[in-house]
Amino acid sequence: MKKVLLLLANGFEIYEASAFIDVIGWNLIEGDGSTRLYSCGLRKELRSTFDQCFIVDFLVEEIEVDDYAALAIPGGFEDFGFYDDAFDEKFLNLIQQFRDKNKIIASICVGALPLGKSGILRHRCATTYNKNPLRQQMLQSFDAKVLNEPVVEDDNMITSWNPSTAIPVAMRLLEKLTSQENAGRVRELMGF
Repeated sequence: MKKVLLLLANGFEIYEASAFIDVIGWNLIEGDGSTRLYSCGLRKELRSTFDQCFIVDFLVEEIEVDDYAALAIPGGFEDFGFYDDAFDEKFLNLIQQFRDKNKIIASICVGALPLGKSGILRHRCATTYNKNPLRQQMLQSFDAKVLNEPVVEDDNMITSWNPSTAIPVAMRLLEKLTSQENAGRVRELMGF
């Protein structure tokens, strides 16, 4: 079983998280059955963007990186405290551990910013939220090569520019974990 860790910051965007949850879940039931998703955060109870309450499976400090094949990070809103968690040392350290083990890392929208802050996008091609130049400037300040493209992949790391890319990123993650054929089957069954 290939386990995917969904790393959630307080203020995460539900739609972006749900793309990972649904695609990996659909694969478990309707695809090749080889993937399962688990969630973690800095605390057991998190508030999402728009203030819904969620309980995660694990705390960051409980994670054994070797147990996981990939890391998935949705973006979120500053107004709901996203960057307080996303830029926390424990959060960034977990990202670095996944990179050190050359695990697949997929992010959506401003989920790329903690990747940048952790240092793993230094001199790598990446993208982030494209409707506010401040976010792309922030990513660039972390020495990433910011591309004006919806989805950017560089050395096992996937970044994207806004919520519209959630399903394409989740599908690309599934493809990297399984196969193009399997991901195509799941995409078709989900109606994409």
